[in-house]
Amino acid sequence: MTKKHIKDLKLNNKTVLVRVDFNVPLDENGNVANDKRIKAALPTIDYLIENEAKVILMSHLGRPKGERKQELSLKPVAEKLSEIMGKDIKFVNDCIGSEVETAVGKMQAGDIILLENTRFYAGEKKNDPDFARELAKPAELFVNDAFGTAHRKHASNVGVASILPSAMGFLIENELKYLRDSLTHPQKPFTAIFGGAKVSGKIELLERILEKADNLLIGGAMMFTFIRAMGYETGKSLVEEDKIDMAKNVMKLAEEKNVQLVIPEDTIIAKEPEKDAEIKTVSIEDIPQDWMGLDIGEKTIQKYKDVIADSKTIVWNGPMGMFEIDKFAKGTNEIAEILAESDATTIIGGGDSAAAIEKIELQDKFTHISTGGGASLEMLAGNELPGISIIPDA
Repeated sequence: MTKKHIKDLKLNNKTVLVRVDFNVPLDENGNVANDKRIKAALPTIDYLIENEAKVILMSHLGRPKGERKQELSLKPVAEKLSEIMGKDIKFVNDCIGSEVETAVGKMQAGDIILLENTRFYAGEKKNDPDFARELAKPAELFVNDAFGTAHRKHASNVGVASILPSAMGFLIENELKYLRDSLTHPQKPFTAIFGGAKVSGKIELLERILEKADNLLIGGAMMFTFIRAMGYETGKSLVEEDKIDMAKNVMKLAEEKNVQLVIPEDTIIAKEPEKDAEIKTVSIEDIPQDWMGLDIGEKTIQKYKDVIADSKTIVWNGPMGMFEIDKFAKGTNEIAEILAESDATTIIGGGDSAAAIEKIELQDKFTHISTGGGASLEMLAGNELPGISIIPDA
């Protein structure tokens, strides 16, 4: 079902409250270290300005746990947005109350203000109806363009959308197009690549992907739970003991669905995950007791490359190893490079996969990189996202 879109709203001289995702990293000096999420919101902000709306932006930053913490203020984000847009962005030192109402009262068509961190209030994460009413009070319309929080039922998305006439912005539209629409009828062969630390949280997604995928490639620390499920020892590698039976079930389901499930043949091991650690490559059958696996090995990389080369649609979520340390980044980097060169539709499910791609500057080589790790997983698993489902149908 198509949701109401920003283009469906009459915006001229209207006061529009926009939920954006400006949860950006700050450096040691409190400045924005990466402006990717700010830039991702620009198509929606620009459209509102072009249509002479008064724009109130709101976002969270970090985890202040319902308390005002100066180091998590959005003020540096307002400064960065001003710099990017070449336009004065007024920062308001609160997200509700008289200071906000005064600032909004002075706005002209085309003006932009950014409110302070919504998570400075406990009512945000609780979806408190009184807090939602306070957020909605100065506005006439609401646009949700924060895909990264769409899987959360918070006051600044679900609460406000239940009060004001609402629509989705361009960023959410784009996320839906790739994460939902292109995976409803993917071009075949369809390959899913899953890595990262844990199987937990991904079981439902793995089971759903098996309904559509031709190939499922497993990497990252989660591979050791599967290796244990195959009956091998894993040394000091990270294993979720309580998920071994779930991994066995995924393997059984893959066989039933005739999906090629590829589990690594070899792994790069070390005694500790340190940058100067001694490393070896061993078969998954031969991991010594006091060593741990920290990346996929060369044979596995080659096997994955062969599968990827024949694929027409590829979804990747989770790195192949501990990519933050260069010694254990080869698997992730080589998979990223082969995907970047592929003619297939390549969709990256946010989070650490996106960070890994950005680290080696390949972010422009993919069909779509999601801005929301948790939200993209929920959507790929076919679950409703509260922040999107609350928006009325077009």
